[in-house]
Amino acid sequence: MSMKRTLVLLLGVFLLGCAQPPSTMSSTSTASPVPSVTPTNISTEAPQPTATPLKPSRVVISSQAEKISQLVGDYDAERETPTNTLTGERYNLPRTDLGVPFEHNGRTYILFGDAWNPPDDPIAFTDDTNPEDGLDLTFLQNSTGAYLPVEIPGVGLGAFEVPMEGVSVAGKMYVYATTDHSASTMMGRSVVARSDDDGYSFSYLYDLSTQHFINVSVVEVDAAELENLPAQDGAGLMIFGSGDYRRSDVHLAFQPAAVIEAPETIQYFAGLDAADLPMWSMQEADAQALFNQPCVGELSVSYNEFIGKWIMLYNCASNALRGINLRTADDPWGPWTDAEIIFHPWDDEGYCHFIHVSHDFDDCDNIQDAGRENEWGGEYGPYQFEHLAVGDDTSTTIYFTMSTWNPYTVVLMKATLQLVP
Repeated sequence: MSMKRTLVLLLGVFLLGCAQPPSTMSSTSTASPVPSVTPTNISTEAPQPTATPLKPSRVVISSQAEKISQLVGDYDAERETPTNTLTGERYNLPRTDLGVPFEHNGRTYILFGDAWNPPDDPIAFTDDTNPEDGLDLTFLQNSTGAYLPVEIPGVGLGAFEVPMEGVSVAGKMYVYATTDHSASTMMGRSVVARSDDDGYSFSYLYDLSTQHFINVSVVEVDAAELENLPAQDGAGLMIFGSGDYRRSDVHLAFQPAAVIEAPETIQYFAGLDAADLPMWSMQEADAQALFNQPCVGELSVSYNEFIGKWIMLYNCASNALRGINLRTADDPWGPWTDAEIIFHPWDDEGYCHFIHVSHDFDDCDNIQDAGRENEWGGEYGPYQFEHLAVGDDTSTTIYFTMSTWNPYTVVLMKATLQLVP
């Protein structure tokens, strides 16, 4: 993520990983005994499976993703205008990346990545509900007035170690973060932390994963309305994850929201049975990939209530699928559609406009950070504002953040999707 986009990435040179084969798994809902601490809203018996009929429609991209505004920094070099928030002037934050939105206590909070130097991770909020003209952000501040970084006691949050998802449960803020960066491993572990004061301080809760859920995207669901889950009622968390950074397939897990602080309550999607119904396992090693495309690192998933589809965005640097990839599904476990490109840096006016092209290749823009004239920019980190999507029962406009590496900043994007028979 932050400080994480080398020229190797921008040239699309990635190693591909392989999905892990399953071990033991259940033929119904669980693959191993129910944990000793069993929450009351998880059934200890297999739920009665119900096949969900496929909707007779598919999703097409009716408008490719386009930039709305630049969220970070004081000056939009492409448009030669000040930014809405003037983050450098107001918060001593000239540069950062990512920008993961989530709802908490009636506001939209946004988790940012490494602030370049030092590689701290800012957090902001907004009460703005109309992203069409950009978003006005308020950053949490320390006693000097500068931005206040996310800190988790006992957890390293240096370069390449960032908060990458947040959820709100019972008035408390929970943040998922990556850590354990090393020369051999970009991001080696993910953790979960809790804030009781709306992001001003955090306490470590537990390690989430060292396997398939190092980068995650979490969607809250009503278990009573989504069939074939391990829990049959109450709020639940659908946890989508990637493992080996930008060399991973996407996996799925479920956890009742009420017991988010108990890691033993997480169950992992372990494939489909003979009736094409999901199986669930208590063992992460049993987790099955949702599709075969081992290039995923940063990802974002939402459920779009207008068109009734699950929407997944992620960046991929493979030659055939370079850009921000889109997949949709009727159920969180799929089947997921083939990947489509919702934003391509060349075709959709990224390069030479708001993403820098190395001057060694083409002197087509002057939007780069100082001293980085010969360093490529690139697209990554497409994080959706699920609750700000608009539309009707045939189409929807989605909004998401995207980072550009050079200039090292975050832009607000939008795209429109349409249902067709």
